[in-house]
Amino acid sequence: MSYFNVKEKIEEIKNTLNNSVDFSYRLYKKGSQVLGFIFLKSIIDQSLFSSAVYFPLQMYDGKITIENLKNDILKCVDIKEAKEKDMISEILDGKLIIITNFSIKILSIDLLKFPTRTPSEPPTSPVIQGPREGFVEDLQTNVTLLRRRLKTQNLVMEVLRVGSQTQTKVCITYIKGIANKKIVKQVREKIKNIKIDGILDSYNILFYLENRPGSLFKQIGNTEKPDIVTSKLLEGKVAILVDNSPIVLTVPFIFIEDLQNSNDYYTNHHYSSFVRVIRLFGLLIALIAPGFYLALQLYHYNILPLNFLITIADTTQGLPFTPFLEILFIFLLFQILYEVSLRLPSYLGLATSVVGALILGDTGVKAGLISPPGVIIVALSKIALYTIPEQAPQITVLQLVFIILGGSLGLIGLISGLVYIVNYLNNFDSFSTPYLAPYSPRIPQDLKDAVFMDPIYSMRQRPKSFSPESKERV
Repeated sequence: MSYFNVKEKIEEIKNTLNNSVDFSYRLYKKGSQVLGFIFLKSIIDQSLFSSAVYFPLQMYDGKITIENLKNDILKCVDIKEAKEKDMISEILDGKLIIITNFSIKILSIDLLKFPTRTPSEPPTSPVIQGPREGFVEDLQTNVTLLRRRLKTQNLVMEVLRVGSQTQTKVCITYIKGIANKKIVKQVREKIKNIKIDGILDSYNILFYLENRPGSLFKQIGNTEKPDIVTSKLLEGKVAILVDNSPIVLTVPFIFIEDLQNSNDYYTNHHYSSFVRVIRLFGLLIALIAPGFYLALQLYHYNILPLNFLITIADTTQGLPFTPFLEILFIFLLFQILYEVSLRLPSYLGLATSVVGALILGDTGVKAGLISPPGVIIVALSKIALYTIPEQAPQITVLQLVFIILGGSLGLIGLISGLVYIVNYLNNFDSFSTPYLAPYSPRIPQDLKDAVFMDPIYSMRQRPKSFSPESKERV
């Protein structure tokens, strides 16, 4: 039986890792015994290496064996034996590898440590009341946030590696006995079938999970809040956590989820129902307001009140653009200002918003390039869009579609567009869950937490829409 030549093996690993700047090793000799410690100093806790590995070894007087290294000498929690073929992947994972000249066994010790962000309230999901923790870019921290809330033996976390170059950890999380096994299997197979060189964020996974990858409409839930993910797991959903990303994906997903908000569950249910109606109304305004205004102005002005019609006629008289081009111009102007405000440094963003909103808008009206009603309508639709910010990307595209329909076909075009979208979504599903549930199909027990919300204590059953294995909340 041949044992390792420690120095030669270290050189071999060093060459395999292309003599990386953060590659490091340490040799320890005691008589004829030689131990080699191999690691990447950029991602391990070097102080823990000194206190829990190297110093205890120096203090040990007896003969060193692999067994007493594991059981007596080393003061680490996670010590396991590794295979020679897995040494490189273990090192890249932040493990300390120990090889010796007296055993073919290899030890792997988890000493992973790198800078992480402290959990804080995510900017995308602020709350007035309720938990203010948010996920971070470290998978282990995110797992801890879920474990803290779900102290059950049935919480399952399966880790898969995705990306030939990045080897990103993707954690499939669900509650055994509640989540539908078929959905779990579908998610697992879809992730295993991903063939790509790198996964940088959970959104790279998202597109592989969608049943209709080319569709405009959102098909996968996402959130940055552990309390939301916990509630979804308790409903029977599956969560997908991706290392290096604070965004957690959840499936199945239905449209009504974006109408809900975490604040709804930390306040009076009557108020929550009222706010959800407002959000739904805001969504409708955001979707069709500019197109509806165009349709009335161009084709159906006879149904407008006379005073309102006179006001519009006075303010639009003498404009160089047709009504369609005017609304399109204002819409694109608002979208450009939005994109600029997102990408500019914060100290310039406010100034740009002031310049865009006050100077460009006000000057444009005074110069006779655009009309006040047009600015008001488009601004109202843009503001209403963020009553449901999760749907903002797709609704922005649909706004443009309805502007074209309203400007070319009038109310007939708008109604036809709405009918087509509802019919399309009615035949849409996410992991065998109807997209418009619980209204189409109508599921009475799920209506307790739809547009109108019942008290939480009355929700004794899990949503039937997601086909959970356990129906009762006990």
